[in-house]
Amino acid sequence: MRTTSTGKGRTGPKGGRRRPRVTPLLALCASAALVLAGCSSGGGGKDAPSPSPTVSKARITTTPKDGADHVGITVKDVSASVTQGTFTSVTLTAQGGEAIPGGLDAARRSWHPSANLTRGTAYVLTAQAKDADGRSATRIAHFTTVSPSNSAVAFYTPEDASTVGVGMEVSFKFDKPVTDRRAAESAVRITSTGGQQAAGHWFGTQRIDFRPQEFWKPGSRVTVSFDFDGLELAKGIYGVQDKTFSFTVGREQISTVDAATQEMTVQQNGAVLRKLPVSTGQPRYATYNGTMVISEQDRQTKMNSTTVGLGDEYNIPDVPHAQRLTNSGTFIHGNYWASPATFGGSATSHGCIGLQDTQGGGDPESPGAWFYANSLLGDVVIVRNSAGGGTVAPDNGLNGWNLPWPAWTAEAPPSPHPPDPDTLGPTHTHAPPHGPRADGPDRITRAPPASATLSRSASGSTPP
Repeated sequence: MRTTSTGKGRTGPKGGRRRPRVTPLLALCASAALVLAGCSSGGGGKDAPSPSPTVSKARITTTPKDGADHVGITVKDVSASVTQGTFTSVTLTAQGGEAIPGGLDAARRSWHPSANLTRGTAYVLTAQAKDADGRSATRIAHFTTVSPSNSAVAFYTPEDASTVGVGMEVSFKFDKPVTDRRAAESAVRITSTGGQQAAGHWFGTQRIDFRPQEFWKPGSRVTVSFDFDGLELAKGIYGVQDKTFSFTVGREQISTVDAATQEMTVQQNGAVLRKLPVSTGQPRYATYNGTMVISEQDRQTKMNSTTVGLGDEYNIPDVPHAQRLTNSGTFIHGNYWASPATFGGSATSHGCIGLQDTQGGGDPESPGAWFYANSLLGDVVIVRNSAGGGTVAPDNGLNGWNLPWPAWTAEAPPSPHPPDPDTLGPTHTHAPPHGPRADGPDRITRAPPASATLSRSASGSTPP
């Protein structure tokens, strides 16, 4: 485990020699014994018995040591252990008196907290033990965890234990710029029961995505382990996470939209499941071409054109069966406001892919409801023949499949100087209807959850 700090204070049992302790009582008894021996008249009397030692043989070690700062916050960063004895009590208390839960092993010689700590908080770890003769020993360690300003958290997707489509990418987004990108990338390990190898690609200094060369094999299980805990990601900035999660790849579903015919062909495991009429982007807001991945699903959402700089063209509070394809706002979604003749006949949207639906989304037989019910996060949607649409950028959503493999695996250039946080653009979390072809900022219509999941996705999970 990487060391996030060095102790300030007394040297622990393994860190150097310790002076023997002599208590005043022991010294007094020893002196009294000498006096008695000097006054003895001899004559064959027995020697006075030696005094019993009062120092416990139990040796307690704490991690971190007393006085440490910038300590990590995972359950692996804090512990207590004892040799030549067993614990009678171990407590961990936060500033303000909050007790942190923890547990001993069966032998009562090792203790770990059972909950992660909080950044920028002072703690006191108190460990008490006794040796085989019942003599007590105590060790106290005061320490402070790494502060938010000196640590970085990575939000990731997909969610642990989820089932996803074959196009799902493993994406990490750091809340601070990473300058040692090679170290961060090396801290991630991905294995698949399908035998595929995933490679990472950096988009700037705060996001890295991983994917295999081809789509994930259906039915495979992918395990992701990452250990950023204690890793210096940038000067004075340390990671605080050490986690493992896994996901299962479901059946293969690839839907291909032909903008020339306004039709989408849905295939599962290579067989055509259904063909659906659609309405793609009008010439001024042509839909992106390329391979896109469903990264968010909403049974109903609000879409407002003012959030992407398109004036007051639309404001629809109840768009049904919306599934995100890009961060900039492209969705495939239900449409109840257009004439049924629109679908399969006209390109009328602002960049999204519309499917006929009902207001409220209550008809399960409608194309919009059917496609939503049969889709997974990570399913693939390919758009072709969208005149003027261009190709979607690989970092606009989970759409790295549009980058050729040699470019994907090329070594990242040296990290630039970290950008000024005030100049960073907004995070896109919601979208206008038909999605904007103009890539303006989307309005955040939902506050991010307290667990800090990656908001654009199905998503992902939480820092400890």
